[in-house]
Amino acid sequence: MKGRALVVEDDPALRRSLQIGLEDLEFEVQSVSGGVEALAALQRADFDVVLTDLNMPGMNGLALCERVAEARADIPVVVITAFGSLETAVAAIRAGAYDFVTKPIELDALSLVLARAVQHRKLRAELKRLRSLVSEDAHELIGESPAIASVRERLARMAVTDSTVLITGESGTGKEVAAHALHRLSKRARGPFIAVNCAAVPETLIESELFGHEKGAFTDARGARAGLLAQAEGGTLFLDELGELPLAAQAKLLRALQERVVRPLGGTRELPFDARILAATNRDLERAVEEGQFREDLFFRIHVLPLELPPLRARGADVLLLAQHFVRELARRGDKAVTGFGQATAERLLDYPWPGNVRELMNCVEHAVALARFEQITPEDLPTRVRSYKRSHVLVASDNPDELVKLEEVERRYILRVLEASNGNKRLAARILGLDRKTLYRKLERYGVS
Repeated sequence: MKGRALVVEDDPALRRSLQIGLEDLEFEVQSVSGGVEALAALQRADFDVVLTDLNMPGMNGLALCERVAEARADIPVVVITAFGSLETAVAAIRAGAYDFVTKPIELDALSLVLARAVQHRKLRAELKRLRSLVSEDAHELIGESPAIASVRERLARMAVTDSTVLITGESGTGKEVAAHALHRLSKRARGPFIAVNCAAVPETLIESELFGHEKGAFTDARGARAGLLAQAEGGTLFLDELGELPLAAQAKLLRALQERVVRPLGGTRELPFDARILAATNRDLERAVEEGQFREDLFFRIHVLPLELPPLRARGADVLLLAQHFVRELARRGDKAVTGFGQATAERLLDYPWPGNVRELMNCVEHAVALARFEQITPEDLPTRVRSYKRSHVLVASDNPDELVKLEEVERRYILRVLEASNGNKRLAARILGLDRKTLYRKLERYGVS
């Protein structure tokens, strides 16, 4: 069945003809003679698409479009209009119609339009479901900032495909959490999720880990073992820190991904596998390609759907939402009566740049919950580096490498300091910084500053 269609047509002969024709094209069809009957039918049952004539007595097609758009915006409406009546068609689209067809009606063309409308509805429903699931489970993706909302949107759309995803972002931004979410929301959710940190496996063992080995393939190979690509059959293989993969293993991984087969070490047969590949790195792979440290052909094979996770400093008040989430979780686990943090503590959390991102924030909250003496976390409960951080310090005058920051962070602090000194006057701040206003706005957006 292609979908459930509600046909609204006042001409009995045409109504009957449309119903028979669409049923022959594998639609489940209910037909009514007017707009009032159509609204009643929509209250009684669910439909994937509404097909309505425009010129009908009583409630015409335009009025029906508007009523359906108000009451059931999830159901697309396709209208039938006279040939050449472009103004009427435009009016229908403005009234909320998904598409239109012209008389005389060709059933094959109508079938294509209705099938697209049904698919449009299903995709919208699926995206809505996926967005809600992403928001519920992935704590690193909690937030209301435009930066993380964009990530959730892209993640939800990527989940319905089977293409390779390259997840990038600074350390601690939640790349593995995003990979788990992609797997859980995909059609492979019932299959295994296999993760490997390419940087943690010795170079001499990485090929055996990925592709498996036969008995006797090397000194300690006392038995045959399936590789991770085979173990992820029907599910997802997550290659974390992909940029650390040795060049020799990169060549073999490229061939495996292109041919969808693996040859275990010491084996003579190539074995097919079916696993979705997700990869992550905090390295600039394009620069690694230029420097000869990463294969260009593998980069393009992996870089099909890019997903960049924003640093925590670019997410504004999301810091407080995440911190509150961690407080609840850690207090429950530690059986402590800690419920949140006061304004002074919140200001410290917002001022700090979080070079370690969400991972560092979670560590900070765990430290604070463990030491908290009251229901509300105080600044004294925070780690020293967070409690004593001064956002007015543009440069760190220190010989301690742990206190030195990235050049990007120096720029961020200086821009914010100039903006503060300019009393929020962006035009003046841009002039002081020697930037045009568009460049300043772009940088502020990246830093999560409104």
